[in-house]
Amino acid sequence: MGKKPFPIHPFGLIFTGLLMPCIHFAGLNDTGGLFAMEWYNNFPDEGAGGKCNKELYKKWLPRRIKHHVFVAVHWVLVFLMGHFILNDGLTFFLVVTCFARAGYSAAWMFITNFNHSHPWQTFLQKDPARTWPMLHNIMASLLGGKHRWNEMLFHDVHHAFPNAVGTLSQRGRFHGWLKVHDACVEVLHNGIWMPNGDEETEMQKGQRNRSVLMKSNKKK
Repeated sequence: MGKKPFPIHPFGLIFTGLLMPCIHFAGLNDTGGLFAMEWYNNFPDEGAGGKCNKELYKKWLPRRIKHHVFVAVHWVLVFLMGHFILNDGLTFFLVVTCFARAGYSAAWMFITNFNHSHPWQTFLQKDPARTWPMLHNIMASLLGGKHRWNEMLFHDVHHAFPNAVGTLSQRGRFHGWLKVHDACVEVLHNGIWMPNGDEETEMQKGQRNRSVLMKSNKKK
């Protein structure tokens, strides 16, 4: 007999939920310092026999140094602005960095924790552009346009082809949000997983049903 799944206590969910703002504020996300440390510690992969990757000093380390110098120069400029304009560079520096971290925390909680949740994926299967048009338009406006809202609607397509597709918001700027939207529907309809004979997962079924619904509604 298979083992029963480990039960998740509701207080555990509340505790981890309360930790999310702190974790993101500390930089454990795609644009944060803690994530960069984790990435640097695991990439590039070690060479044969546990030796240092031959491209570390030739390629990756120089790139990282250039990046951090670029970032450091900007933060020095922030400090100098506070020093010469407000006569308090440190306070200005801390205020700017704290609000920047708070902004990134809010953004990454929305993108990472909300966008990858099961309730949101279930909601997307109902074609929110048709069933909730006002909410759809409001959220698109709050995010800065429908080209950015595509990130929330088709984030699974982005994960399936991160290099080939890239960010949907950036593609929408050059090709128009509607063209990117319709292309993502076609991708979901064709399937983002190669068939291997196994039974379809709940995610695959949901993506197929969602794409069929969106295509049928578009023809009406």
